[in-house]
Amino acid sequence: MYLLMDVGVEAAPHFPISATLVYVVGFIAAVTIGSIAWYNSKRPVGWENKERPDIVPKVDKEETPGL
Repeated sequence: MYLLMDVGVEAAPHFPISATLVYVVGFIAAVTIGSIAWYNSKRPVGWENKERPDIVPKVDKEETPGL
């Protein structure tokens, strides 16, 4: 009887490390991309004259015809 209980315990799934890693990497990527996009967008009220951090790259906007 104990043998059957041990088999069931060892067959239980382990903590999904790969799924957790996907969530963590995705969150870090979203925060990074969102921060770059926010710093390169029009400044909110009160932030018009603030300096851009050195770590944020400058993205040149090109005019899209028809939009």
